[in-house]
Amino acid sequence: MDLNKKALVVLAAVTLGTAGTALAASADSFSDVPKDHWSYEALDYLAKEGVIEGMGNSTFEGGRTMTRYEVASIVAKAMQKGGSNFGDKTVLEKLHAEYADEINVLQQQVAKNTKQIEQNTKDIQENKEKIDRVKLYGFMRTQYDYDKDTTSGTIDKQTNRFYMDLRGDFKVNDYWTVKFQSETNRHYNDGHRRANEGGINNYGKDNYTGQKTWSGHDGNMQRIWVEGKKDGLGWINIGRAWRGLGFQNVLVGNETDGLQFGVPIKGTNLTASGFWFASTGDGNKESLYGAAIWGPVAKNLDINLAYAKSSLDKGEINNSGNIDYYYADSNDKYKIKPKYGYGEKNLRSYGYVLSMSTNINKDLRFIADYAKTDADFQNNSIALRLNYKDADYKKPGSYGLYLRYIKYGKNGWLAGDDEWNSTWYGTKGWIAGVRYAPWKNIIWETMYSKQKRHWSTSDEYDRNLFRTELDFHF
Repeated sequence: MDLNKKALVVLAAVTLGTAGTALAASADSFSDVPKDHWSYEALDYLAKEGVIEGMGNSTFEGGRTMTRYEVASIVAKAMQKGGSNFGDKTVLEKLHAEYADEINVLQQQVAKNTKQIEQNTKDIQENKEKIDRVKLYGFMRTQYDYDKDTTSGTIDKQTNRFYMDLRGDFKVNDYWTVKFQSETNRHYNDGHRRANEGGINNYGKDNYTGQKTWSGHDGNMQRIWVEGKKDGLGWINIGRAWRGLGFQNVLVGNETDGLQFGVPIKGTNLTASGFWFASTGDGNKESLYGAAIWGPVAKNLDINLAYAKSSLDKGEINNSGNIDYYYADSNDKYKIKPKYGYGEKNLRSYGYVLSMSTNINKDLRFIADYAKTDADFQNNSIALRLNYKDADYKKPGSYGLYLRYIKYGKNGWLAGDDEWNSTWYGTKGWIAGVRYAPWKNIIWETMYSKQKRHWSTSDEYDRNLFRTELDFHF
């Protein structure tokens, strides 16, 4: 059977037009079929009923020759619709018999394609689950500081750097995730020696330039930990991680080994937490343990309270961890033992922090932290912060302003966050800054701080700090 003109316009609209069904053309089903064409209404109706599909680009191409398989497909669809709705049933049955072989082939192909689609769907889902198990993210920063000791006129350049914070999440199952954090610092080469770029600190030696601090920051995985979470029951993290206490991490904000867990308090929006932290500082044998609670307590008031107890008593000498020499212990069968050097006297044995935050209006947020220890001198710290909006790296053009006041006692924290050498203990002063997202995934921040370091001591000096940095998030 030779078929052309699109099989005589789909077999005269499947044998003379839908068996008397009233047709009403609404939207054009095919852009290349004129409304005044004798077959327009029938084709429009058949397209809307799913019997014909055209070329898939809103065209019908009525002058193109159809294949037997295309005609067989149309006849099969018409039969599935019930036959009598689309013309003479006898004619459709004859057409069905004429194209029985092609219809059978099409049915087999549909079954094969359906099976393949189901397999592809399964494979895609499995691949998605595998991809979702691993996530890498972080940011790269370029930073410049103008950090001047106005008393002596010296400028500290050790925080002028390129820095990368790389993080990874590896999903174990629905409850556990293994995580890591890798920090890399590369300081601007302004002519000083690069001996310490490999990650080795040579304290006290001639070639030490202060380039490497705190865990080396040499690009390896400094921090590795695992987090577990169960909805309704709480969460726990175990391992080496950066941990903080208080909204602004005044009491503790540091790298620690240990664990922390949190459980929701029924009937409230609060979380109760317990922790044990061990310091990772070189030779520091101190650990901290305690409890915390945080969350909203009113419509516009959040709290964050924590208490931490040191493993060292007040006045206890902290073992430095450095071996001075070896000796034969006459009280223990003359076994050879190391003699450790002494560290500094522990000036406090516990501390607590009281934090609160509230929205003054939709754009202004106020945050306050008060921390206190049992030390005898400068044993408390205050941190006040006012935020106006904030920059979001996902939203170009967004911005934020902030104003801060800090008064950190020399012994007013246990292991607080120095925020890259901008808020050290024994410091009081103010900080003003701006954050802006010039492009997607990029944040520019600039701040200025006027401070007094080691205030009320013989080492007191004034400090002016200007810092500008650009973060590229990925």
